[in-house]
Amino acid sequence: MVRLLAVLVIFIPGIIAAIGIKLMRDTLFDDFHPIFFHAWIQFGIGLFLFIAGLAFLGGFIIYRDRKKQAEKKAKGI
Repeated sequence: MVRLLAVLVIFIPGIIAAIGIKLMRDTLFDDFHPIFFHAWIQFGIGLFLFIAGLAFLGGFIIYRDRKKQAEKKAKGI
């Protein structure tokens, strides 16, 4: 159950980052969505989603690595 939750925690921000990349790509290739008024708004929201998803993934990986290092030091390995 814990592993499934961890996979979901990694999967959802990855999808958000992928949507951000898609919005930025669509802006560069002149494929605009009607919900956005200007191209720079679409690109800005895409950039924000990409950075937010990437930051969450990076923070999760750093937290997990530091936790494993602390466990190794506590065991004396």
